[in-house]
Amino acid sequence: MAALASLLRRRIRRRDGVLLRTLCATTATPPAAPAALSASAAKTRLRREYDADRSISLLEAIDTTSLSAGSTRHALSLAARRLSRAGRHADAEKLLSSHIQASPTESHLSAILCSYASAGLPEKALDAFRSAAPSLASPISSMPFNALLSGFVRCRRHRRVPVLFEELSKEFSITPNAASYAILVKAHCMVRHDAKAHEVLARMRQEGIPPTTTIYTTMIDSMYKQKKSEEAKALWAQMLESGCKPDQASYNVRAMSHGLDGKPDGVLQVVAEMEADGVEPDTITYNFLMTAYCKAGKVEDAKALYRSLGDKGCPANAATYKHMMAYLSAHGDFDAALEIFRESISKHKVPDFKTMKGFVEGLAKGGRVAEAKQVISEVKNKFPDNMLSGWKKLEKELGFCSDNGDAIPQAECAAEEAVSEAQDPATAEPLELEDSAAEETGVSEESAADGTPAPETSSDEEVPRGPA
Repeated sequence: MAALASLLRRRIRRRDGVLLRTLCATTATPPAAPAALSASAAKTRLRREYDADRSISLLEAIDTTSLSAGSTRHALSLAARRLSRAGRHADAEKLLSSHIQASPTESHLSAILCSYASAGLPEKALDAFRSAAPSLASPISSMPFNALLSGFVRCRRHRRVPVLFEELSKEFSITPNAASYAILVKAHCMVRHDAKAHEVLARMRQEGIPPTTTIYTTMIDSMYKQKKSEEAKALWAQMLESGCKPDQASYNVRAMSHGLDGKPDGVLQVVAEMEADGVEPDTITYNFLMTAYCKAGKVEDAKALYRSLGDKGCPANAATYKHMMAYLSAHGDFDAALEIFRESISKHKVPDFKTMKGFVEGLAKGGRVAEAKQVISEVKNKFPDNMLSGWKKLEKELGFCSDNGDAIPQAECAAEEAVSEAQDPATAEPLELEDSAAEETGVSEESAADGTPAPETSSDEEVPRGPA
């Protein structure tokens, strides 16, 4: 592991005579290895570390006696994702494959498979599963099977899931469980194959496996997103008749349908039903209510709700910051948007680049150039150079590069932009942050290791997370 980390840190290459440094290197000296860390401490630091090489150093420093399968997955997922987002996919694969033991346990293999998904390498996860499966105790349970399939869904390779479901279950004599079928239903719903999702329900009943709340919620979610509200209501009634009790995700799907339509009264009705049913509204519920207020033009109500989240025991998440900033900027309320930005950056949950770009452009067009520059400076200070090409391009477009303050001279700005984009064109819109991505798509890093399908939305446009 130490040799691999050293190899990853030494990556230096040249292009057109321009030196492209590794993510962390500001001098020729590699970063000093941190003192031994517990898995919990390492995870906290990894979530706030966006430099790929320093992430590897943190991973290397973890006290192995504190590692469980779950904590292994958390740490590996974060480090591998950093490498992948730096365009170093081969390095991410090497890192993950180095953690696959000769005779892995199912829980350990599942953790590694989930980490492949976090790095956006589902096909490599499939290779790892096939190579490791013969060494697992027989019969293989559904745990690694579910982790693999869930990874394909998370990476939006959902069309592969039905084929792999049938092939792998037969090849390795795996008996799918309810969680397996939930992943299969999710894959069908993501491509709007509603009839196939219903066929899975019928198949489960034939096999004596009761459909779960998660499965019904996924199908209801799909119906609402297709504007098929009557079908969604029919599935809700079917869920209740089958004895499945609605949970937060179920109610949040209904809140979503009203929130995205700009109907705060509808969301409030869902909140009332939740409370009557003994289900606590969460941050996601209130995110949809804030969305409904904003879409209905009731921005002051949205701001009041935002300020009350802490009192409700529902702290703001990355989606809260993203969408409140977007709506406030659209309404020209830059003072409130600045306040929310300050909180987001203090919580290490800066919104995505598209949201931040609109916010900064709005400040600049409104004559608040100094504040726009300060926002850019604060965001840029949090991330390594290879994640900043979009920001450098924005500075150039706004004419900030030639300023005397913290900005870069115009020629140097253009040169650095060219270097950064040559190193990794995929980072043109860089701020797809860890917290933001995890919370907005609802990818649960707590569930996949135990065979539970990871929840995620089936549309990138929605505010909080959808159901599993």
